[in-house]
Amino acid sequence: MTTPLFLLRCLQIGLSIYELDLLTIGMVNDMFVESHNDEYKYPILATQSDFDKF
Repeated sequence: MTTPLFLLRCLQIGLSIYELDLLTIGMVNDMFVESHNDEYKYPILATQSDFDKF
């Protein structure tokens, strides 16, 4: 990942330059991935019955 791409990802999830002092690159990457996971609409959701069978 290049520096410009990293800064773009920070901007996309709303981080400021000051907040970057508190975070690692890995934490920022995890936050970016999770932000996109939250937006994904899963076609099939597991029910309690599915978990019981597992």
